[in-house]
Amino acid sequence: MVAGHLQQKNGIYYMVLSYPDASGKRKTKWISTKLPIKGNKKRAENLLLETRHTFVPDEKPLENDELFSNYMLRWLEIVRPTVATTTFASYSVIVKSVIVPYFKKTKLTLRGLRAIDIQTFYTRQLKRVSARTVIHYHALLHRALKYAVKIDLIGTNPVDKVDRPKITPFVGSFYDGTELRKLFEASKGTKLEIPVFLGAFYGLRRSEAIGLKWDAIDFQNNTITIKHTIVSCYIDGSFVQEAKDTTKTKSSMRTLPLVPEFKERLLRQKEQQEEYRRVCGRSYNKQYLDYICVDEMGNLITPQYVTDTFPKLLEKNGLRKIRFHDLRHSCASLLLANGVPMKNIQEWLGHSDFSTTANIYAHLEYNSKLASADAMISGLQGTMYVIG
Repeated sequence: MVAGHLQQKNGIYYMVLSYPDASGKRKTKWISTKLPIKGNKKRAENLLLETRHTFVPDEKPLENDELFSNYMLRWLEIVRPTVATTTFASYSVIVKSVIVPYFKKTKLTLRGLRAIDIQTFYTRQLKRVSARTVIHYHALLHRALKYAVKIDLIGTNPVDKVDRPKITPFVGSFYDGTELRKLFEASKGTKLEIPVFLGAFYGLRRSEAIGLKWDAIDFQNNTITIKHTIVSCYIDGSFVQEAKDTTKTKSSMRTLPLVPEFKERLLRQKEQQEEYRRVCGRSYNKQYLDYICVDEMGNLITPQYVTDTFPKLLEKNGLRKIRFHDLRHSCASLLLANGVPMKNIQEWLGHSDFSTTANIYAHLEYNSKLASADAMISGLQGTMYVIG
């Protein structure tokens, strides 16, 4: 008997079917209805009912003696409906460009894969990529083989016995106050003006800045609510852009104060958009009327445009080279330099837990170290000596 229920993912209804395989074990299959969530619940329910009655399993059971490289390709399709689009894009590149080409040559089977085989793979990869990249490979392989254990294809996960390479802590680049003021001046009048301010002043991620909508701005109460994102990626060579009414994590959905200077800039932006729409008439793109970061024709400023254009803006104006994401680090460093507690910075940036903020920015918290030094001097008053 085929059971099933509806699941919402990326703004679309999916049918999640549960059915017994040849051995009697229940399996799960995700099928997209291609119906947007808004206003289509009844249609999705009817489609689910029809599909449950007509569904015929056509999947070949995974075999535990198949080539490991083949298993990874199968797993990639199995995991696709359960992860974010950008996550799947990353998985797809790693599996198809790195893991499958390497292990296909070894002819290792899923059941024959050993910890030493994976460790050797890591050692070879470290000759061409960073340890941080290999750790991404490690996480993906662990997840893929954990699934193989879950459905009884193998008894244990060989990745559990493999040592991850050590990495040096990431230290992001950042601008000081003077550099940020120069950047704000350089970006005035360009398409990057608002994204740059959102990144540097509010610490927004690229997806959050581009995804900001007008309904997120409360001009009466002077607040900005971060609740919508735009992400883009390539999957098998095809460009995919996705709008989501969600943020990276639950904590990333946050409300921040709308400062007077930026409020005035947004009001001007709103007037400009209305004027462009009037002048362009039917040529104006009405698909993105809800968005703040659009060009003169109403087209959305894409994440890729920001990534490609930001370094050109810096070079043109003689500014030190940093990434757009480093504006977020610049925001945190300025907050720390001005005595804002780390907990407050966590909330401002929308980190899911305190340790994330502390691990990234602890090296910048110089004021607390000065306070510690002053405390030590006070405690040792009268016993300090001068080195001659």
